[in-house]
Amino acid sequence: MEENVAQAMDIAKIMSLLPHRYPFLLVDRVIECVPGDHIIAYKNVSFNEPFFQGHFPGTPVMPGVLILEALAQAGGLLALSAKGEDLEKKLFLFTGLEGVKFRRQVVPGDRLELHCSNLRRKLQLCKMDAKAFVDGKLACEAQISAAIANRP
Repeated sequence: MEENVAQAMDIAKIMSLLPHRYPFLLVDRVIECVPGDHIIAYKNVSFNEPFFQGHFPGTPVMPGVLILEALAQAGGLLALSAKGEDLEKKLFLFTGLEGVKFRRQVVPGDRLELHCSNLRRKLQLCKMDAKAFVDGKLACEAQISAAIANRP
């Protein structure tokens, strides 16, 4: 991708960059991605998600770890979009989370808006600020650390 030019990504482009597939692909569309700077993406949260069967029957709530995973996948798209090498041979792997706070529940029918910014990169290590919103209200925030590794 070109540097400093905002790009959108449909599901086909997302799937070309991320190895995740159903039921674990948690980014539906990228609205805006400026490589090396920020990304805004979203996940439509449907009652048909498999995790709602057990979390929680009668009171479906998206698990916090999956909100973080959605943020990490958006962050991976941001980090991988800035690379100038063959992305098909790379993986974006969690190395840490800091300052995680859950501010509101995410439930079926919500559109989870994923924001990652302030990408800091040193060699193959990345760190970024991540926030998830529903209807403009903060649902989750964290600092995500990850490594870009070669796929086996």
